[in-house]
Amino acid sequence: MRQVMIHPSTYDTVRASIDKAFDLFPQDLKDKKVLIKPNVLRGSEAAEGIVTHPAVLAAVVDKVESLGPASIIVGDNPGLFSYGANEAAFEQTGLMAAARGYYRNIGLDAVSRPFNPDFMETVKVSRAIVEADVVISLPKFKTHGLTVMTGAIKNSYGFLPGAQKARLHKIAGNPDRFHDLVVQVFKLRVPDLFIVDAVVGMEGNGPASPELRDIGLILAADNAVALDAVMATLMGLDPGRLRFLRKAAEAGLGTWNLDEIRLHGNLVPLENFKLPPLGGEAIQDNAAVQEMLESKTRLTPRANPDGCTACGTCVEQCPAQALSMSGDLPEVDMDLCVTCFCCQEICPEKAMVLQ
Repeated sequence: MRQVMIHPSTYDTVRASIDKAFDLFPQDLKDKKVLIKPNVLRGSEAAEGIVTHPAVLAAVVDKVESLGPASIIVGDNPGLFSYGANEAAFEQTGLMAAARGYYRNIGLDAVSRPFNPDFMETVKVSRAIVEADVVISLPKFKTHGLTVMTGAIKNSYGFLPGAQKARLHKIAGNPDRFHDLVVQVFKLRVPDLFIVDAVVGMEGNGPASPELRDIGLILAADNAVALDAVMATLMGLDPGRLRFLRKAAEAGLGTWNLDEIRLHGNLVPLENFKLPPLGGEAIQDNAAVQEMLESKTRLTPRANPDGCTACGTCVEQCPAQALSMSGDLPEVDMDLCVTCFCCQEICPEKAMVLQ
């Protein structure tokens, strides 16, 4: 039987909840490569509730340290608004300091993995995700205009660096296919432990809504489907109505049936929790959002001749081998480019720009 922890917490007392999570879902971390992935949608202040709170990340890092020694990496690939600005997003949110020196820009090194040809034949996945022995996912308790809620399964969408995420949004084309896509990305590397920041959650039209909700909980599980089912129930949703949960269950990834989930704590649905439309209309029918997605898929990296020193770092580090030197400037072959924007992030002179 799957298990889910529901534990009262504040950001000041979160370590007790983290200790409880590791007691219920023990992880063998000694001498292992451990990747800790918060939800870093974009650069924002911690109080905006858009990203995993720094207090949660810091407590998890401290706990992993205490169970080591282990090789620790903290990283994520931010969403649409922070492509090419990974480090800046971590700094602004306070997650850089919370990472205790273990932050790595995991978008700088990616490997190709076979994918579902209904969407793309292959995708690029951050190497740190693929090579980790243990992946600890730290979602934020939030709504989402396309998937209704974003939790344990959706947090894995950040495995993909750069504008692949926008391109896949576009290829999906409608909410049902995007639900299917999210499950396909999740399957690339299923995390080992999930700890959800539900101390302060987000309602309304997430994932960047200004409507925050004091919830006072930390949720945890070693199964994403069961955990997301509990999250959905807390939001007042029938988990079975969420297509991505049904698809994940059909794929053998877990159960959303609460009768098959053992709860450690009290599951009390939140009163009058505000949800986006269940059909995904909040994003799918929003022309401004769709244009933004389209614009992200059109971005092309270019070298600024006023800043480029022809050092060749971008050419050496391009995971798709899409860059080559042409005279004193690197040029991109867009037939090979996967728009991960590693070149922009790794350039020592910050001379690569997106046009």
